[in-house]
Amino acid sequence: MRRYLGAVTRRLQVGAGEQGRRGCADSASARDDPEHTRTLLQLCADRHFTAGEPVDRESVLSGRLGYGPLGTELKKNLLRQWWRSVVASRAEVLGISSPHQCQGRPASGSLRLVDGEALSSVLRQKGLSTEGLAREVERTLRESAVLRTTLLPGALDQYMASLELVNKKLPFGLAEMGVCYLPPGGHSPGAEVTETSLVWFCSPRTAAQWLDYWVRHRLQWWRKFAVGPSNFVSADFEEEGDGGVERAVRGARLLYHFPWGPEPLETLRSLGDRELLRTHQGSKAKLQCLDGRRCVVPHVVSVSGNMDRAMLAYLHDSLQQLKRVDSRQRLHHRKVLKLHPSLAPVKVALDMSRGPTVELRQVCEGLLQELLDRSISVWPGYLQTLPSSLEQLHKKYDEMGVLFTVLVSEATLENGLVQVRNRDTTVREMMHVSEIKDFLVKYVTESTSD
Repeated sequence: MRRYLGAVTRRLQVGAGEQGRRGCADSASARDDPEHTRTLLQLCADRHFTAGEPVDRESVLSGRLGYGPLGTELKKNLLRQWWRSVVASRAEVLGISSPHQCQGRPASGSLRLVDGEALSSVLRQKGLSTEGLAREVERTLRESAVLRTTLLPGALDQYMASLELVNKKLPFGLAEMGVCYLPPGGHSPGAEVTETSLVWFCSPRTAAQWLDYWVRHRLQWWRKFAVGPSNFVSADFEEEGDGGVERAVRGARLLYHFPWGPEPLETLRSLGDRELLRTHQGSKAKLQCLDGRRCVVPHVVSVSGNMDRAMLAYLHDSLQQLKRVDSRQRLHHRKVLKLHPSLAPVKVALDMSRGPTVELRQVCEGLLQELLDRSISVWPGYLQTLPSSLEQLHKKYDEMGVLFTVLVSEATLENGLVQVRNRDTTVREMMHVSEIKDFLVKYVTESTSD
């Protein structure tokens, strides 16, 4: 059995590599076509990756979009991989959670939670002069909560409390992921986005090397899950200071090349010590950490990512539109989301062909529970009551990005065999139902542990 599973796994993985390379070459130019984006956005709406208002590029990029079941799972998988890479696999990085309301002085243009009744009460007051009304409105606004626009202040606030956990030794980092609120600007009415943040505290003498390290590490991480890794690139930048005390900020943006141009997915900045000193004023001595035998105020390297935009990048990267001519010279079009196994929202679809419905459904339910017990996400296609042809099923599951389709048939009841179809190769294998769980667990585990 082990030899059989190993042979099937190798066959599927080799086939996926060869077809993936052919598909990548055939569709690389297609990804630069604006029609590719329109097709993707329509597919995302049809297959419940997105929900809510009509989907267009602006609504996705600005964060004014809700997610359906598949989009929610894709986002969870992406965040899980980020956390695993930045926090779970590093002893010197600690995970934190900060409040959505800002502490201290709010940034310019921040969004506020204003009590509508309190503001209306002020505006209804009679006898107030224009100046008096302005003062009352300003007071109401000052007393209202300010929503965070970035996760950086939360990590800076928790810096001193974290020193005990790391024995005041550099370097170390604080990581967080959560919702931030973007203020209105330009043609955008404001929005909320899911951000990831790593705030890395290090010695002033090694800050430049750490910035370069994190740029390389993060770029490698983004490319790890891509069909077309070359579309993920880095670009250095330098933000000028005020010409006085503040120095220029050096950094890099990690970008994805969309058809309309590059968009930043993650921004890295070397901030020096000024943000830390500004957050904890009057306590410079308490901020110091050990750099070897010296005590220094650490410099900060900030790594901030936009996961909503990252989702669009990976969806765009993974969509392949393939053409095939059958034996009757008929042209067939196939759309498939070749999402990385780690990101694919559904790993396995369970379906059944015609036959004794009750018995086939019992087999499907048994397989479903076995796979769910091993934390493999399953789409219960056998519950659908409307009949579909095999071609329609494969079309749907390819567009959902499902890795494997398992088809239970009357033959399963006779000899225990089920049909397993691989998304990337379209190869169909017959496998005994008793082997299916171990095969899928092995494949998914190996694919997601690269």
